[in-house]
Amino acid sequence: MRIKSKAFAKINWALDILGRRSDGYHELDMLMQSITLCDELYFENDRELSLSVDGHLVPSDDQNLMLQAAKALMDYSGKKKGARMKLMKNIPSRAGLGGGSSDCAATLIALNKLWRLGLPMKTLIKIGAGLGADVPFCLSVGLARVGGIGEKINYLEPSASFPLVIVLSGSGLSTREVFEAWDLEEKRGLDLDMDAAQQALVQGDLKAFAAVAGNALEKTAIRMMPAIWEQREKLYTLGAAYARMSGSGSAVFGVFEDIERAKEAKGALGAKAMLAWTHSA
Repeated sequence: MRIKSKAFAKINWALDILGRRSDGYHELDMLMQSITLCDELYFENDRELSLSVDGHLVPSDDQNLMLQAAKALMDYSGKKKGARMKLMKNIPSRAGLGGGSSDCAATLIALNKLWRLGLPMKTLIKIGAGLGADVPFCLSVGLARVGGIGEKINYLEPSASFPLVIVLSGSGLSTREVFEAWDLEEKRGLDLDMDAAQQALVQGDLKAFAAVAGNALEKTAIRMMPAIWEQREKLYTLGAAYARMSGSGSAVFGVFEDIERAKEAKGALGAKAMLAWTHSA
């Protein structure tokens, strides 16, 4: 059997930090959505477990979340399995776009099928939560309000899909380092009205959404990489209705109200910019 899968990137429309837990993790309140930018993954039965990676500097050893996902499935099922896995990488790493988490989630789904394990989605969510905070969200596609450390997910039905222009800043940022810097410098969230942000986003009202949304990590990340602010301002200059850093950075996305304006912005920003759409379930 051969399985081809797509692992979709995500954006954080809004991100607030409610506090730091005793275990070091942070309680979050987020509005997250899948986007059409994706990696391509291939799986085939084999005697041994192996992974090859094409594109971007991504580890193909045990640090890769695809291999960790495969081994977690074997540990859970108690069965030794093999598979030949290939990753065609399109989602930039260290960008706040959830590429590694999405690859991990797609691997859990594909190998559950390839190995005929028959595990229900709630079990895959449990396994995924142990591998990365964004993995449970990435097991499905769409718009969601996400809480806790990423395990509390409430899917929403947006009224519209929007074109996006995504711009990379520098060589990327480490999620761990951004949160550590936030702990030292900020220590408190933005106290966003996330209920109002959610309502505006579901209704497709970008003006109302922009008035109440934000990213609690953005200020810290900009201190670490000032180009994030520069890219965000360029997107607004080029007509974005809303522009924000995604996750812990370093990617910045601009939301446009029509595709022609988005295409013009992408053209103005050159090869470092990517065009995508928000993805609904």
